[in-house]
Amino acid sequence: MKKYDANNKRWKKRQSELLKQIKKKRASQVFDKAKKVVPISPRHFRNQRPPWIIPVAFLSMVILIILVIPTLVVLPFIEKGEKSQMVEGPIETEAEFPESPFTVEVMRQATEKVEEIPLEEYVAGVVASEMPADFELEALKAQALAARTYTVNHLLHGGGEEEYDVTDTVEHQVYKSEEELLLEWGSEFTEKMNKIKRAVNETSGEILVYEEQPITAAFFSTSNGYTENSEDYWETEVPYLRSVESPWDKESPEFLDQKTIPIEEAAELLGIELPLDTPIYMEESRTESGRVKQIGIEGHFFSGREFREKLNLKSSDFTIRQNNNHLVITTEGYGHGVGMSQYGANFMAQEGKTYQDIVKHFYQGVEISTIEDSVPTLLAKK
Repeated sequence: MKKYDANNKRWKKRQSELLKQIKKKRASQVFDKAKKVVPISPRHFRNQRPPWIIPVAFLSMVILIILVIPTLVVLPFIEKGEKSQMVEGPIETEAEFPESPFTVEVMRQATEKVEEIPLEEYVAGVVASEMPADFELEALKAQALAARTYTVNHLLHGGGEEEYDVTDTVEHQVYKSEEELLLEWGSEFTEKMNKIKRAVNETSGEILVYEEQPITAAFFSTSNGYTENSEDYWETEVPYLRSVESPWDKESPEFLDQKTIPIEEAAELLGIELPLDTPIYMEESRTESGRVKQIGIEGHFFSGREFREKLNLKSSDFTIRQNNNHLVITTEGYGHGVGMSQYGANFMAQEGKTYQDIVKHFYQGVEISTIEDSVPTLLAKK
């Protein structure tokens, strides 16, 4: 009973407070109305407008507020390219995916769950994640062909004991779903996704082959002016991954980069000791493409790839300058340099080259085939 009485008293007290607030609000409204009362003398009517104009004007203002204010509030939040998190319901685009011959089992890093994704939908998610959607259509087609070929080759030869085919990270190929791309692209989603889908649809089922076998379709962002021979980076010679000229890449926004690292930090990352008060002795050799093949630093030797990865450099084409207790490292290009340069592909497309021209330039001696013609065993397996 005591508990009930206490609750009852609290409710009565709350009720009393609410009544006081209501009375106070009503009194305030009456006072506000009283303040607005203005005595009217006959002279006020001399040039007075017809009585119907004021209600109509008031009504027009109300309509204007209703229509304009929401627009003013919404527009700043849907600027071009801004991420949107307010879109609900199904995602609709004009283009549709063609029928896929099989699904790809993708381990999603965010959820740690495996998703089965139709091949062509997966390829679209890779193209959208690995290449800017505002690149030329022919460059996007070349990327779709490379992504599909990489996937097919991996399914044929790269399988292990995992319960999935690929991850959605750079370990294999970066992949994002349409829901993730919608958040990233916002109001530009439909336009960009339709362009990606067109690139995928117009190359549907196509893969790159060398001697009738799917190739390792390596790709990267930007070269230093030449792509790299496969053996100069991975120690394995691949006949179609040869160094070719890519002069367009010097126009890429990713072409040049500079990084300054304290010598102590560089020594720790390399796992060696370096002097702080004397010039550091360095020597190097370079590959056919001009990237560092081997570097010696105070008697310790690293491949260009090792040095790049340990110091997290954008390219293995680097030069080093010592500035007091720091190393100033300038790089040209972005990525490992083997296979297709994405910016090179885009510049070629701008010059009128087709996706067939592009892939045959960066992958020497290859042909364009189809999954059905080249890997029927994969279709049967799936």
